[in-house]
Amino acid sequence: MTNPIKLGVSGDAGSFSEEAGLLYSKNHHIHCTLDYLIDMEGVLAAVENGTVDMGIFPVVNLRGGLVRMAYDAMGNHQFKVIDELWLTVHQCLLVKSGVAINQIDRVVSHSQAIAQCKKYIQNNLAAAELIEWQDTAKAAKELSQGKLSPTSAVIAPERAAHIYGLDVIAKNIQDDNPNLTAFIIVKSHSEVNHVNH
Repeated sequence: MTNPIKLGVSGDAGSFSEEAGLLYSKNHHIHCTLDYLIDMEGVLAAVENGTVDMGIFPVVNLRGGLVRMAYDAMGNHQFKVIDELWLTVHQCLLVKSGVAINQIDRVVSHSQAIAQCKKYIQNNLAAAELIEWQDTAKAAKELSQGKLSPTSAVIAPERAAHIYGLDVIAKNIQDDNPNLTAFIIVKSHSEVNHVNH
């Protein structure tokens, strides 16, 4: 059996990038191990310096628009886009066990997740402070570790709740259904094109 391909994902365990990476490898029958690189900068740096074979990260959401951080990172690195994947994203509201919705005073998540759930936040958490975080799953992990205040909620995938022992207060809180995000799959520029420019 060949060695697994190292796939760098722009998120922590339980992130949408992990979900997209697993789906892509399944669809293409790729045996891979995942490297959790948290953000697009981390993925593209790892692709460029060869510590991963491929990378995957989100570039646009039909509701949230362009993923600004992805485009900023793309300007800093050399890479080759080899494929894309559209993922239906289901956003959930996660809390520490026993916290009720009326106790939530902060909502912590990636700026894209917050943008995708504006109506729900307005209708149910209008008084809560909105705090942008690097990654949805990282926010869930840090809530479970006590790095965020106990009355914080995070917007993240349902899988993140199972991984980090959080409660799901509400499912499918995104404004749009389906809520589609495009991910791109990238490889090292030199690996794809051996001609020196």
